[in-house]
Amino acid sequence: MRIGELSRRTGVPVPTIKYYVREGLLPSGELTSPNQAAYGEAHERRLRLIRALLDVGGMKVAEIADVLEALDAPERPLHKVLGVAADRLGGADVEQDDAESAAARSVVAGLISRRGWRTHESNPAAADLSRTLAAMSRLGHGAFVEVLDAYADAAEQVARADLAYVERRVAVEDMVEGVVVGTVLGEAMLSAMRRLAHVDASARLFDAEGPETGTGTEKGTGTD
Repeated sequence: MRIGELSRRTGVPVPTIKYYVREGLLPSGELTSPNQAAYGEAHERRLRLIRALLDVGGMKVAEIADVLEALDAPERPLHKVLGVAADRLGGADVEQDDAESAAARSVVAGLISRRGWRTHESNPAAADLSRTLAAMSRLGHGAFVEVLDAYADAAEQVARADLAYVERRVAVEDMVEGVVVGTVLGEAMLSAMRRLAHVDASARLFDAEGPETGTGTEKGTGTD
């Protein structure tokens, strides 16, 4: 197909497709003449993945480039690909040097040890968790650590579901892409489902008059 058809099928403007090619995110089309190139299903699939990581996953172009590089390395183990994708989901590498931060790092190290997780407190996700717990403590919600293991139980269950999906993929390419999709887009899906569950749990716990009193179950806002 020509680049115009690729644009129509994916909804991505032609200039944007050319930009992705220049940045190395999307392979160049096969030249059929000096000014024409042909694109195939693999281009369409890669383009849809790029847009999903950008629009749903909230990743930046440079982060997507790192993930795609890992995805295209056939010798790289799935576990390493998963690590590259997960590391790009982290927040800014900024951490305050105060008592709350130190206490949070200790809590996270204890959690990792207690759960027997095969990772380390230097993992970017652990750093994100430490920053989050420290921020909660500064706001007077340090007691949130009391429910940390309940969150860990849920996180383990979600992680097992993610990787069970990956194991069902037959082709190696599908498996590698499944790791990326399950990590990046699964993060967005879990966040959305958590918000839905919050509305339901709040209504059941605090709304004695039923679901039509402005808890968000009717209009989906959850803020009235």
